[in-house]
Amino acid sequence: MDTDLIIPAEFLTVTVKTGLGEHLFARIASELNLSDYMGREILVAGENFGCGSSREHAAWALADWGIKVVIAPSFADIFYNNAMKNGIVPVVLDAAVVDEILNSGVPDRRRSAIELIVGLSNQSVEFAGATYHFEIDPYRKECLMNGMDDMDYLSVNKREIEAFDQKHKKHIFFDTSKL
Repeated sequence: MDTDLIIPAEFLTVTVKTGLGEHLFARIASELNLSDYMGREILVAGENFGCGSSREHAAWALADWGIKVVIAPSFADIFYNNAMKNGIVPVVLDAAVVDEILNSGVPDRRRSAIELIVGLSNQSVEFAGATYHFEIDPYRKECLMNGMDDMDYLSVNKREIEAFDQKHKKHIFFDTSKL
């Protein structure tokens, strides 16, 4: 699913992260009946989720809707990074596992309750009595677990950064005091 299906281009006139959830999947919303999915925090998707345009608005729209986790066999690189920067955990699982999850609610997927438990701390997804593990960058995991973005992380670690800077100052060829 490309980013234009996640959030169509006509809704990209804003520079704030709120309000985009109401336009999530606008081009296919009639097929999905999104009200059936209200309150769900996990989205299960197909291959190469978030491909196409590099718009960060796709992650903003998902987060604004309340999506906290997207499980897919693969993600477009830019979307994958945008998701993490916006508090969404992108979980890569084997395509066969994703298919099993997607097909577990057939024929009436919208009304069937599927229990998925995603544990970021132990990097696992529990489904139908089985546990599947996923990889995630340790830095991004720490940021997600602590609700931090890149700037928050730098602020929290300011003393260590300054100490490193002082220790290695003789190797630096520019003045960092103005940063």
